[in-house]
Amino acid sequence: MNELRIGNLTVAVPIFQGGMGVGISLSGLAAAVANEGGVGVISSAGLGLLYKNYSGNLFEASIHGLKEEIRKAREKTRGVIGVNVMVAMTNFVDMIKTSIAEKVDIIIAGAGLPLDLPSFLKKDSVTRLVPIVSSARAARIICEKWKANYDYLPDAVIVEGPKAGGHLGFREEQIGDESYALEKLVPEIVGELKTFEEKYNTRIPLIAAGGIYTGEDINNIMKLGASGVQMGTRFVTTDECDASTGFKQAYINAAEKDIVIIKSPVGMPGRAILSGFIQKVKDGKKQPLSCPFKCIKTCDISKSPYCIIIALVNALKGNFQNGFAFAGSNAFRATKIISVKEVFRSLLKEYRESRLAV
Repeated sequence: MNELRIGNLTVAVPIFQGGMGVGISLSGLAAAVANEGGVGVISSAGLGLLYKNYSGNLFEASIHGLKEEIRKAREKTRGVIGVNVMVAMTNFVDMIKTSIAEKVDIIIAGAGLPLDLPSFLKKDSVTRLVPIVSSARAARIICEKWKANYDYLPDAVIVEGPKAGGHLGFREEQIGDESYALEKLVPEIVGELKTFEEKYNTRIPLIAAGGIYTGEDINNIMKLGASGVQMGTRFVTTDECDASTGFKQAYINAAEKDIVIIKSPVGMPGRAILSGFIQKVKDGKKQPLSCPFKCIKTCDISKSPYCIIIALVNALKGNFQNGFAFAGSNAFRATKIISVKEVFRSLLKEYRESRLAV
């Protein structure tokens, strides 16, 4: 695979590891991916709960937790480290400012349009900004707003298609509609970005995500114009993934029929592995009494069947009677837990074989 340039950064293998919260991708997984030449990504979602012993204040604990995870990742690798921050999080600004102050290489921002993201950069900032979009229109809006308001264009753009795990930027009826397939979105967004590249004499690589599981998948999507890929699901069942063995085993045990679309309290559809908890939600047996954390701006407790952050923390620990695992459409293909190094070897081998088969 060709190396990827993002601003002044060189990514030897053009693979971003998806930012998976709560606690699935922390310093352990991120550092392992970075050491193989990819972009290792720490998820900032839910760090306040993971570091609650530091402070009873969720927001203070989140800032401390993010600093700690970046520090730990830096101790393990000299590779490229990113932080994933959801626009929908109430502590979005805290997480962005902390990431920039800690000189993380890349910020990846999704779950909403990060229209003011460049405003947080300082003159001496080294952090590169990569928004996540689900359409060519969203890519255009971000480029126009950033350029007009901050004289800044994205250093790269990630498109997450409807086969991704976790929260999806699509309406439920669009998820299975071929008009919104990743293979259709990539050329459309590449074309949109090309307008800005030519006008401003710059390069904005597109990273494709959602349903990409093999080296052949990488080859196929890069033929359509993507400069790299983002993969989350493939890295869950690795030794270095920060989740519990029980969480990883849920992927290995899942059948294709177990990968389902759920309604999230965040207000977006999401893809997850069917669990006892999800079934109870479907049966109307779950109802939160209060919103203890106020972690998501769009979460309405009066309409929410459960507290998402508690459910995800339970899943992190392997407790699926009180939680669930987000997962991409190919999660059922996992058969065993292997190392990140083995995943990269397999992907590169599959990619080469796919290229030679043409």
